[in-house]
Amino acid sequence: MKAKVSFVCQECGYDSPAFLGKCPECGSWNSFKQIRLSKEPSTLGFGSGSVSQVTVTPKTLKEIVFSEKERIPSGFSEMDMVLGGGIVPGSVCLLAGDPGVGKSTLLLQLCLLLSEKGKKVLYISGEESAEQIKMRATRLLGKKKESEHLLILSLTDPDAAIAQIQDIKPELVIVDSVQTLQTENVAGLAGSIAQIRYGTLHFVKAAKTLNIPVILVGHVTKEGMVAGPMLLSHMVDTVLFLEGEKFSKTRILRSLKNRFGPVDEVGLFFMEEEGMLEAKNPEQIFLSNKTQHAPGSLLVATMEGSRAFLVEVQALVVYSKLPMPRRVVSGLDARRIELLLAVLRKHCNLPVDTMDVFVNVAGGMRLSDPAVDLGVCLAIYSSLKNIPLSNTVGIAEVGLLGELRQVAGLKKRIREAEKLGFKRILSSESHKSLRDVLESLNKSHKR
Repeated sequence: MKAKVSFVCQECGYDSPAFLGKCPECGSWNSFKQIRLSKEPSTLGFGSGSVSQVTVTPKTLKEIVFSEKERIPSGFSEMDMVLGGGIVPGSVCLLAGDPGVGKSTLLLQLCLLLSEKGKKVLYISGEESAEQIKMRATRLLGKKKESEHLLILSLTDPDAAIAQIQDIKPELVIVDSVQTLQTENVAGLAGSIAQIRYGTLHFVKAAKTLNIPVILVGHVTKEGMVAGPMLLSHMVDTVLFLEGEKFSKTRILRSLKNRFGPVDEVGLFFMEEEGMLEAKNPEQIFLSNKTQHAPGSLLVATMEGSRAFLVEVQALVVYSKLPMPRRVVSGLDARRIELLLAVLRKHCNLPVDTMDVFVNVAGGMRLSDPAVDLGVCLAIYSSLKNIPLSNTVGIAEVGLLGELRQVAGLKKRIREAEKLGFKRILSSESHKSLRDVLESLNKSHKR
């Protein structure tokens, strides 16, 4: 019997029964590749051809027996906090992030930590060979003894991988990455919608049936979103995102979806030569003692999940000879800075309309918290008047009328600032408007 073939665009995944020079979907030329279609049902336990018909009857809440599942500690307290206390058996987690941010390094360290405790872990890689993973594991281990409980498998066929999981029955499975999975049971190249959906579905079935947690690694698009269909995020139980600047060691692990825990917690790591290290004093990561006593530097208290962090905001204000003064912003919303400059000009009578204004968030962090408004205004005022505002923390949202508005978690932010030894904390509780704050600073400076 003649095998059926299909032609799939390597750029966008468009499927055509005949070869096309130009893809009608994305417009790419000579991007079609021939794919053989197999109609044979899968012979593995989780394949489409072996699904048995089981009679299921609905139950009342009283009839359903529920037992709290014991979580598996990951070995990273920061990661456990983001997950809600550890890895839930039978759960499927998707870890996404930019290329080179440290996803594979973090998960390989996780495997090493669990294997040292005697837990059998299976690391399935479709991107690297077993020798390459061995090389990276040796660097991460250092002088530590290699564990016999960590199993490495270089494979891209999800059906064959699930067969190995059934035989080995590990306590944790890592799949790096879901975009490299490819089977002959569906059409399309690795990374196409059909291939991602097929591979993820069968790993989810395996996790739920065998009660084995599975962590899938996902790529991101150039817009910073998880690559693949949106269905991928709905199929898994937890979606984690590892982010960090290319030239910064700081890595932030966020939870975008979590069926077994909170979605507002963050974990902080440092990317070092020996791997990913947890932040010992996360509250002080974004502080710089060298510049806090210089004009134009001020501290703001921002919330990341349930944590409060003190972050340094720097501003530089210089006289401009340009008809339209420059506004250069890094780490903040540039339109928000324009709004705050207008408030400073209108309600505080500061001549910022004739000045070049440069604003930067130290440490490479990006802030969207409205509570940093007051700190930004005070940093601009400090640079303009050449007045250092040392040991000062600003916590308030600034309205268009110049009023200071209360923000969420104000008491927690104030407690964090006081814990780190800062005594002058300016907020909506101490002042009613931005003008009042600047007038009080003027009086204290004249003294």
